[in-house]
Amino acid sequence: MVGPKDDFVFCALGGLGEIGMNAALYGYGPPAKREWILVDCGVSFAGDDLPGVDLILPDLKFLEGQKNRLKAIIITHAHEDHIGALIDLYPRLGTPPVYATSFAAGLFDIRRQNEHTGKKIKITTMKPGDRLELGPFDVEIVSVAHSIPESTALAIRTPLGTVVHTGDWKIDAQPVAGWSTDAKRLTEIGDEGVLALICDSTNVMREGESLSETDVAKGLIDVIGKANGRVAVTTFASNVARIRSVALAAKAVGREVIAVGRAMDRAIQVATECGYLEGVQEFRSSETYGYLPRDKVVALLTGSQGEPRAALARVAEDQHPDVTLAPGDTVIFSSRTIPGNEKAVGRIINGLVGQGVNVVTDRTALVHVSGHPRRGELKKMYEWVRPKTLIPAHGEPLHLDEHRRYALASGIPDVVMASNGDIVRLAPGEPGIVDEAPHGKLFKDGEVLAPAADPAIPERRKLAFAGIVSVAVALDSKGELVGDPAFAVSGIPQVDRAGRSFEDLIEEAVFSVLDTLPKNKRRDPDLVETAIEKAVRSTVNGSWGKKPVCHVQVVMI
Repeated sequence: MVGPKDDFVFCALGGLGEIGMNAALYGYGPPAKREWILVDCGVSFAGDDLPGVDLILPDLKFLEGQKNRLKAIIITHAHEDHIGALIDLYPRLGTPPVYATSFAAGLFDIRRQNEHTGKKIKITTMKPGDRLELGPFDVEIVSVAHSIPESTALAIRTPLGTVVHTGDWKIDAQPVAGWSTDAKRLTEIGDEGVLALICDSTNVMREGESLSETDVAKGLIDVIGKANGRVAVTTFASNVARIRSVALAAKAVGREVIAVGRAMDRAIQVATECGYLEGVQEFRSSETYGYLPRDKVVALLTGSQGEPRAALARVAEDQHPDVTLAPGDTVIFSSRTIPGNEKAVGRIINGLVGQGVNVVTDRTALVHVSGHPRRGELKKMYEWVRPKTLIPAHGEPLHLDEHRRYALASGIPDVVMASNGDIVRLAPGEPGIVDEAPHGKLFKDGEVLAPAADPAIPERRKLAFAGIVSVAVALDSKGELVGDPAFAVSGIPQVDRAGRSFEDLIEEAVFSVLDTLPKNKRRDPDLVETAIEKAVRSTVNGSWGKKPVCHVQVVMI
């Protein structure tokens, strides 16, 4: 029964206007007492502009204030941008039930154990065709193809209507590992009537339809079969279909497969338990790499996005304890670079080429296909579901806007362009933005979750730009200097343009302050600290053009 004030809303706390950090809320009921489900809880990866930060998480403070009305968390698939924040944020959300497929649950549990997070999060497994009764929500699980096994779309039914949340998807009739997109079931849901389609926008700029993972398997056989020396293939560890394709290609040309990296080992373990690697040869450990003939090796490596601590980066820098490459060997990037990672990936590729290694990417050979839908696939989804409204999701602003244009040109009656935090009323009445929820980002800095406004990050940027000077001074009760001042300099050039030592210049500035300050003022440690700081920064700036961070400590003895 629909109450007089009930409405059905959608609100993304992450994932709109960006690729990653997916966290989508659906709410039902009167505005002051809405009940919620959270779809996905993912991370983004920090770039060079966030020194020291490992991951970026959605700030769920809006949901934390209503956690007693959170009916469930549903994970559409096991990619980190959809599940990676769950370990850290779940304790803030009470104890809502969590639903995920067997593969996602298995991969999550291994990661949780390896991170020694302590409290176990119970995950109830789900599969296509299941219906989850969650308060006012009836959520049906629908299979879709993607670049990781067991990806799902959701049909979210309420007394006010149905929404289809696609998650990440594509059309692949021969997916190698995992499920196909269930066009029949999506069409049947469309026949029932669909209020809105919340849909993946990642590949909306590309015409046609994605190639199949089976095509990649054939391409890998061709490239590996022609290679001389050792072959290394780098891809996402979670791309089990690609791992299987590499293993089958290696087997076809008489090579052994070496799994390198903990993430790769974890994915292979769970994929084997779920039956996705049946029929391929046993994966060998990295310790066996050096004992096999050079033309009998295919190494599977993590690090396709240029991650500095991943296996490929260590190999490229000749720092890996087991795996080395030599001129004439081949590295295959069986992946596409995520926007923002171009420089990091470019550095590794240039390093490999500089060592005489042959580098193969999807620009020169069929070694990768995307897990996201192109325009032709989006058109089919529209035809199956026939939504009244589309909300573009999972994309940067350019992708979302292009998705809007394409959807309207394809006959979708209405498109709502939303950003993170926008509360979109789906029903009753015309869909549109009606409110804004508090939202933002959290930075995972070591073991700490810091708000985006934390001053530590801009301070680190400043340190990287202009260095730091630390000065310690001891004064007696009369304001006289006790011993020599101590100071340390870091991140500042040794000499200025005239060849003068910056350490000497800083020392002169400190003594100048102490010599010119009257004794009565030297008895005030705060005043002395401020004076020395100003003098040091001014002196360095005058000779360098940059003002360093300056820390001064005055001790009264």
